[in-house]
Amino acid sequence: MAGSPAASAPSGASPTSSALAPAGQAKQPRNPISRRQIETVASRSVAIFGLVFGAQTVAATLGQIGQVRTDWAWIFAGLLYGGLLASVAASLLRRFIRGVNAYIAIVFFLEIVAWPLAASDPLAVAHDRPWLWYLVTVATATAAIAFSTLVASIYLLVVPLAYGVIRMLPSGGGKNWESAALDVAYAIILGGAVLLIITLLRQASGSVDSAQSTALNRYAHAVRQHATELERVQVDAIVHDSVLTTLLSAARAYTPESKALATRMARNAMGHLKDAAAASPDDDATVGLNQLAHRIMGATATLSAPFALRSRDVDTGSIPVQSAEAVYSAAVQAMVNSLQHAGEGVERWLAVRGFESPGSPGSGIQVDVGDTGLGFALDAVPTERLGLRVSIIERVASAGGSVDIRSAPGAGTVISIRWPHSPDALSTEPLPESEFSRDESAASRQDVS
Repeated sequence: MAGSPAASAPSGASPTSSALAPAGQAKQPRNPISRRQIETVASRSVAIFGLVFGAQTVAATLGQIGQVRTDWAWIFAGLLYGGLLASVAASLLRRFIRGVNAYIAIVFFLEIVAWPLAASDPLAVAHDRPWLWYLVTVATATAAIAFSTLVASIYLLVVPLAYGVIRMLPSGGGKNWESAALDVAYAIILGGAVLLIITLLRQASGSVDSAQSTALNRYAHAVRQHATELERVQVDAIVHDSVLTTLLSAARAYTPESKALATRMARNAMGHLKDAAAASPDDDATVGLNQLAHRIMGATATLSAPFALRSRDVDTGSIPVQSAEAVYSAAVQAMVNSLQHAGEGVERWLAVRGFESPGSPGSGIQVDVGDTGLGFALDAVPTERLGLRVSIIERVASAGGSVDIRSAPGAGTVISIRWPHSPDALSTEPLPESEFSRDESAASRQDVS
């Protein structure tokens, strides 16, 4: 600090570092650094720093009352000390901080310039500095808070130089230029240190704010993309499962019974679309794994061909509603695919079992849909065929599960649906002799997650 009646130059500099550091560390453990926090810490530090040095300067101010015209003396003291008190209140309230600090900086500069008019006895200050000297660095610190870096840098040069000129005048003590230059250099160095600290803190906090904003924007973009993809998969699956099937049934409806069935399917398809629009992806509701297993097995009663049912060790845990719906719909679609593509007179079965998931012990479920039909090569399935890719694989994957497909031309098909995704938990119970040969089974198995 530019001098202090009660402290030497080094001790005057210490309040700057001691005031800034504890204030900045007070909130660091709880909140990430931000530009707003840095501004608050800096403004409060400068305000307290200015109040302390203003209090130290009171004795020098009262001692020089007789050297300055009385009216000017009280005006100078009232405007400047009032501004220091106002800066403390503004920093605590976090309001009008820049305005109050700008007021202090401008008033101090005007008082420095007007000092020759205020001094009543120039010879009286020949052996002592004007009391304004002790607040030069306070003024440059308030300029660093109130103004931009460029304006504060100009102020840092202009105000000490103005004081140096006044110091060489008779009203300022009439010192030689060497003595005045030392005072100017001391004020610039100390004020520059304060300005440098504040500028570096602002730049660092600005970089943090920018990085945080960029990260949040990227995260929001990723979330929107993920939500869009989930919605696309859901809509594609519903369109394939309900809408297209309904349209095909309606096109082939020639009898009253088939027309009534097509009408009922259309109503169900509209209900599926309505439910999908109303469903929330953030719904925390769950259903029991036993309930899901019974629901999947109950769906076989609505199909045109029987499926042999096998259920074993289904856990009593729970599964999110959205994931349960995905597993159920994928299982039904796998059974429909078997009816449509496996051929006539083949054996079909549905197996539901639980498994221990490493990530969620006791909460896994596996659904196997198999037949001894025509089979297929997975790599040969056209990309425009949505039943397998969208209605089963993508639907289950988006819900956190995985699908394992074992098939080969002429050797049947087994589709295993697992939730949650757990490759080590896949259970393959013995299958009929006609389903897979050992070589075909090993060569054609693919896991899609």
